[in-house]
Amino acid sequence: MTTTEWITDIALLLIVFRQLREGRLELRTFLLPLGIVAFVAYSYLDTIPTAGNDLVLIGVLVAVGAALGIAGGVYTRVRTDGEHILIKAGAVAAVLWVVGMGARMGFQLWVEHGGGSADVARFSAAHQITSDKAWVAAFVLMALTEVVTRLATIFIRSRSHAVARPAPVLSRTV
Repeated sequence: MTTTEWITDIALLLIVFRQLREGRLELRTFLLPLGIVAFVAYSYLDTIPTAGNDLVLIGVLVAVGAALGIAGGVYTRVRTDGEHILIKAGAVAAVLWVVGMGARMGFQLWVEHGGGSADVARFSAAHQITSDKAWVAAFVLMALTEVVTRLATIFIRSRSHAVARPAPVLSRTV
């Protein structure tokens, strides 16, 4: 793994660990993780292979990312305090995030340094996965989907906690 890959993976992990402490739901809450995965997608997602069973692999990992993201959003506490909406990732949300990130990192380390490349090549051949680009696309899209669905779930849940603000009173002079 390159230094950039380590930094982006650790940054994504730290985002959820930061949310173990309750904080305001702000635009930054959404933009920071979206910016990181957008950078990763831009850096690593050259193409989405469609030959053989590449789309099946991508679809399965995207579905896993969606499940992890939705569950992580559900297990993030959302509440109001005065005029602010506060969020706090629960232990389950943090564990799910680490599982998703850890699986991607572990797979990459296993393939690059643990002798897993031959096993992945055999699996790919047996299941008609045409190239390593399919694996890259699948894992990048899994991460992107996990982040987007988690944030979308938190956003949707926060709407039910939206603070009702009274309409401004307009004075009318006669």
